[in-house]
Amino acid sequence: MYSNKDKQLAVKILDFSVELEEDQHIMLQLAGLNGVGLLRALVEGCRKRGAHPFVHMQDTEIQRLLMEHGDRSFWKKQAEVEGLPLIKQMDAFVGVRASLNIYENADVDKEANQHYLEQFAKPVHLEERVNNTNWTVLRYPSEAFAMNAKMPTERFRQFYYDACLLDYSKLREAMKPLHERLKNTDEVHLKGESTDIRFSVKDQSWVPCFGKRNIPDGELFSSPLLDSVNGHITYAPSVYQGKPFEYVQLEVEDGVVTDFDSSNNDALKEILDTDEGARRFGEFSFGLNPIIDSPMYDILFDEKIYGSNHLTLGQDYDIAPNGNESNIHWDLVCIGADVYLDGEKIREGRTFVTDDLKPLNPGNLT
Repeated sequence: MYSNKDKQLAVKILDFSVELEEDQHIMLQLAGLNGVGLLRALVEGCRKRGAHPFVHMQDTEIQRLLMEHGDRSFWKKQAEVEGLPLIKQMDAFVGVRASLNIYENADVDKEANQHYLEQFAKPVHLEERVNNTNWTVLRYPSEAFAMNAKMPTERFRQFYYDACLLDYSKLREAMKPLHERLKNTDEVHLKGESTDIRFSVKDQSWVPCFGKRNIPDGELFSSPLLDSVNGHITYAPSVYQGKPFEYVQLEVEDGVVTDFDSSNNDALKEILDTDEGARRFGEFSFGLNPIIDSPMYDILFDEKIYGSNHLTLGQDYDIAPNGNESNIHWDLVCIGADVYLDGEKIREGRTFVTDDLKPLNPGNLT
């Protein structure tokens, strides 16, 4: 029916991540049928806790067809009839992403993506679900996922559960000194290979993440002051809207991307031209999961890579706002840059060097 590891993961999600309580409504969304074992464990766990699961199962090829053929009126109707009325009744949300092909939507054109983002994803997910439910989102392991991670299937499966079932309480304690430093920081400076970028985070809110919203987790995020970002930055491999990028490089002046280069410039230009906010930054974060050490073309893992930072194009989060509005939110990851807070080096490459932050280094968390 389901594995013991899936049962452990379901318990962590329901009790720790979304803190599900008796009589609450929870949407369980499975995208791709590969993760049905975990879905079964979640359904059973919900009922044992006296909660009410509402199950949505999506075939990813059908979803692609809807994306390819859905226009503005279609997605507006989807949001009005089902999306918003249902999510507004939910206390919690769990999204299991179990697609066997992360490039399924690679051929969906810019206009079709724009209709979906504006009329459905933004009102239903970015605005309602993110701000008004206890939610968590995770991927599910597969042979295809292992291939992207360049690992044998069984080793990847063990890696997956090690990263997801991390002792998040221990990580939360180790984060506290960095959180305190950042609350009193004005300027952040990232300097590394093909990266030299500065921005202000003065008086911004900082949010520690330790298994509540994403599984696996391990990040500490805020947002840069909107017009303060200046310099250039190089990012690791990424996939966005089903389109692969082996690298992305951005030039930034006064908070706006003014020039760019990548392995897929036509697709990158389309993303940057989505709207005005797509060329600005809505989030900055430290990746802190000690198990995740290299990119695997999956942002829910890659944004948590230890010794990384993501400086995100697009929409900010209400919990740590800077005023940027956009229909995109692309967590691009920069790995191994030295980090300076108000001129003090706190991380050299991927290793924290100050005594108060050394507990965040992988050897001290695993």
